[in-house]
Amino acid sequence: MKKRFIAIITLWILVDIYFFMAVLRLTMHPLIYLIYWLIEAVVMGALVYSVTKGNTNLLSRLMAPMLVLFVPKLFGSIILLLEDITRLFRGFPVRSYAVSEIAVLVSALLFLILLYGITRGRHHYKVHKVILYFSDLPKAFDGFRITQLSDIHAGSFIDKKGVQKGIDLVNAQKSDLILFTGDLVNNQATEMDPWIPVFSQLKAPYGKYSILGNHDYGDYMRWENEELKLANLNRLKEIHCEIGFQLLLNESRRITKQGDSIELIGVENWGKGGFHKYGDLDKAIASVPNNAFKILMSHDPSHWEAIILDHPQPIHLTLSGHTHGMQFGFEVFGIKWSPIKYMYKQWAGLYVRNNQYLYVNRGFGFLGLKGRVGIWPEITVITLKCK
Repeated sequence: MKKRFIAIITLWILVDIYFFMAVLRLTMHPLIYLIYWLIEAVVMGALVYSVTKGNTNLLSRLMAPMLVLFVPKLFGSIILLLEDITRLFRGFPVRSYAVSEIAVLVSALLFLILLYGITRGRHHYKVHKVILYFSDLPKAFDGFRITQLSDIHAGSFIDKKGVQKGIDLVNAQKSDLILFTGDLVNNQATEMDPWIPVFSQLKAPYGKYSILGNHDYGDYMRWENEELKLANLNRLKEIHCEIGFQLLLNESRRITKQGDSIELIGVENWGKGGFHKYGDLDKAIASVPNNAFKILMSHDPSHWEAIILDHPQPIHLTLSGHTHGMQFGFEVFGIKWSPIKYMYKQWAGLYVRNNQYLYVNRGFGFLGLKGRVGIWPEITVITLKCK
């Protein structure tokens, strides 16, 4: 951790100095120099303080200004570096004024984009509609619509009007079923208290079901004793009920329509690496007939490749969340990218293997970074169709 932090600070300082060369090329105004370095000193000083003191709350608040300050200058520095490489072959002439202008303009544009993401992106909800065809889907469920939500993280919300916008958009989809795939809160059940009336507005004729995510267990904060931690978890389970969700804890429910049925399965959190493995698919699926049409809710998408795909009972559709798409990246012209792709093979959208589908929701809320840039909050609408 210490080595990684030193590497980040070193890179940040080098980029700052390098980009400042373009600023020097364009202006000689000392006030601009002062503002440039004063802002950097304040944010960097706060970062050093938060890391050395272990102040995670301050570190979380610093993510947004760090992103806004560092990323634009990094891209601007890349432009400057490309020119400097050509200068090697031109006998080191003076750096082009025009190139410095381009670097600063590109950085300014990225700054504005990032600023929008931080201030407005957190509630810039996008509805992703997917149609999936199955040869063994019960006929009564042809055209059945499911809305998936994930990663609400109520403890991060401050704008009731913004959250209400998302709730209204969910209800506007008029889906048959609403499924929530975990992380209702950041750490504590009390974070949800102001939002119970808001999320109670969600409506679906065939019900609302949910599971727990890794943040729901209270594993990321220090408790005075295990009894308080357990009480927190029990209260959170009560809140799921109060907002009208049936919480599935390694269990299944049968959804019936016109004499046909599908099986809805919900497991507790199961994740690769350092994440807890509370989920028990065998237990959850124990009472499910082998030939049933199955939909599984599992918060962490790493569960799909590690366990679900090789399970003796094939799962037709798995719904996950967890990654948030890192709340940073881009999705344009069918191309999507985020740094999270280097941590999770399946990180956003639809995946298929061996006729089994996985859909990874990008998350309704946000955590850490107090906004979203390019990877917008998601409401997923999946329509089941017979082949």
